[in-house]
Amino acid sequence: MPGKETSELVVAVHCFQYVIVAQICNLLFLGGCPLSALDSDRTYVTHFIRKLRGGSQPILAQASDGFLYVVKFTNNPQGRNISFNEAMGTELYQAAGLPVPVWKPLVLTEEFLNRNNLCWIETAEGFVRPESGLCFGSRYLGGDGEKLWEILPRSSFARIANAGDFYLAWLVDICAAHTDNRQAVFEDRPGGIQAVFVDHGHMFSGPEGMSPRPNYRASAYLDMRIYERTSNIAQTVLDLDGDTLLRRAKHLPTGWLTDTALRNFSECLGLLADAKAVESIVELIAGFPVQKDQREFLADKRQRGFPDWLLRAGVQCA
Repeated sequence: MPGKETSELVVAVHCFQYVIVAQICNLLFLGGCPLSALDSDRTYVTHFIRKLRGGSQPILAQASDGFLYVVKFTNNPQGRNISFNEAMGTELYQAAGLPVPVWKPLVLTEEFLNRNNLCWIETAEGFVRPESGLCFGSRYLGGDGEKLWEILPRSSFARIANAGDFYLAWLVDICAAHTDNRQAVFEDRPGGIQAVFVDHGHMFSGPEGMSPRPNYRASAYLDMRIYERTSNIAQTVLDLDGDTLLRRAKHLPTGWLTDTALRNFSECLGLLADAKAVESIVELIAGFPVQKDQREFLADKRQRGFPDWLLRAGVQCA
């Protein structure tokens, strides 16, 4: 019979082999993309509910944790930076104290895609199979009978408990080179209506990361009458911990880390840390919509360029 030392050696070898095989299987199963360090627990996309509106062709799906998520595919039609932009846009907003849905990387398996070809991406040439592996998932709002609105009438603006957050969101979006109008949904809560900011895929110079820095009005919420004057928004962004945010960005799934995404995010953090630039942006947006009504704002939206000093701000990507 083998001695005790021999038996322990055999067990150790088998354990080592199991670990190696498990790691190889994970890489194969996840399409070569290691799990994100932001979330050590695997959460799988399990049930396809329906497709949602939007150029990135997101879907509504249930995950293995029991929650519903808005899921965006890595190879969506808009661009490879969508997953990064959504994740770090959410992280940036959360760091600034702005309300956003919970997000996490979700495992999209080949087996799920085989069972649910209705979720595949539609193109002019036909259907394209989404890439398996880790995809972006944002917790779906409005479940469990909660009242949720995508648009509010002007008469309800006074009921928004956090209306002052819209100016802070606009400041963050300008620094982040957000190329689309700010999106928000509205939840009915006991203390009033709560605005929750969603859809960050066009931050950091857009889904491809190559869009020129937009006019500062491009990222405003479409109905400018919602803006309510607030104080200390400059100090809020100047107090952000850019090093921590950059570390979190670098721990995203490797398939999300494009050169343009990291570079544009680093430039955003540099601008957010520039006191002179931030204070100038606050002064720039402070006059809206007090000095202009909605029609004049929209008519003038594309006529004025971005201040030159904003183009020079930023830091090199590490």
